[in-house]
Amino acid sequence: MSKSWRSKSITIFFVLFSVCILLFAFTFVNSTPYTGQSIAETYDITVGQSIFTGESILGENQTIGVPFLSNIGFIGHQIMAFDLHGILMSLSTGVVPFDFTTVSSEGIDSYGKAVGIDGPGYITFEGDKLAVKGPDDYVWGYSAPSKVLTKTSSGVDLVEDGKVLKSIPAKEIKNLNFSSEYFNNDTIVSWYNYDAQVGDNFTIDKGMAGFSDGRKDINASDVPRIFGQDVVDYASEYPTGSPILLYSGNYTEQTGGQGSTTFDSHPEYGDAIREVNAHQFVEAWNGTVIPPNSTSSGKDYVYFESANDASAPGGSAAHGVCPPARALRDAALAEGFEMPVGLTSDESALLFGYNPASGVTVTNTHDYPVKINMWTEGEGVGMGIYCSFTRYIPK
Repeated sequence: MSKSWRSKSITIFFVLFSVCILLFAFTFVNSTPYTGQSIAETYDITVGQSIFTGESILGENQTIGVPFLSNIGFIGHQIMAFDLHGILMSLSTGVVPFDFTTVSSEGIDSYGKAVGIDGPGYITFEGDKLAVKGPDDYVWGYSAPSKVLTKTSSGVDLVEDGKVLKSIPAKEIKNLNFSSEYFNNDTIVSWYNYDAQVGDNFTIDKGMAGFSDGRKDINASDVPRIFGQDVVDYASEYPTGSPILLYSGNYTEQTGGQGSTTFDSHPEYGDAIREVNAHQFVEAWNGTVIPPNSTSSGKDYVYFESANDASAPGGSAAHGVCPPARALRDAALAEGFEMPVGLTSDESALLFGYNPASGVTVTNTHDYPVKINMWTEGEGVGMGIYCSFTRYIPK
């Protein structure tokens, strides 16, 4: 760089810096009284929307331009950024980019982009100012139906986010193209023919609702982008409406309550079937994560074999689930939780009428999440069945 150009650059910089100082002072007497509320309403900023660092609160590739003469002070953030092109555009067009720092308290730069947050933040208000907040130590919500099949008197309606997309006659249900790891067209046909009443729903895709930090509900297509595919996979295993831990910051793992038992023999109910059911119970509950002050069941789509039992309602029961139910019960009580719904202090442990997976529920009364771990050792009569809780303690 020549000495002449260097000298000119320094001169330009100091001139612009001096103008910035003057304009900064001028803004106190000649600025339009914008508020975070008025800007959000005027430009359809979605308060509660999830957002990452670098994304604009206005959406993709959007800016706000305001009259230069009535907002002279707004050129200050272009000067501070040494945005010569932007300054020339403002002077030549009479339009200056809105300075968001005038209506925001934190997490938003002058151009309306989210800054300084780690993980999925969200747009909110602080008083009359806009803000982008980072996620809390833990963020959780509840799985909610986003796309469903609703049974009608003549077939099903395909409904997405509350809007009916099309009506499907009963004879065409077998040709639907919906499936996942846990259901397919045969599952849907069986649900329609044997389980569903008019008005019942079969969930195809799940979004997230009822967030712990108050952010806006998220539809199914946005869940993997914001919280990851692991969340989608986890939610698909559990009944709709289950609490889902969506984000966790720094934490340490601590071993909590524990319980164990052995698989005993009751040949009158068939020990082979009972062992299958014991393993299914362990599968249903292993890996279940319960957010703070939340209640969760085990997994959905876990099936149990029935054995004849004259004393059971309907004449049969899923025998073999009581030993693992005892382990879960004892671990939950050792953790300081109340008796899980559907379980008792008796040796039988599981009450009739409760599905061992989706019908039993455990309530986490801590202010941090817990994870349920279940496993077996050995096989057949005498098999060891174990349960322990892992606490996610925030650092």
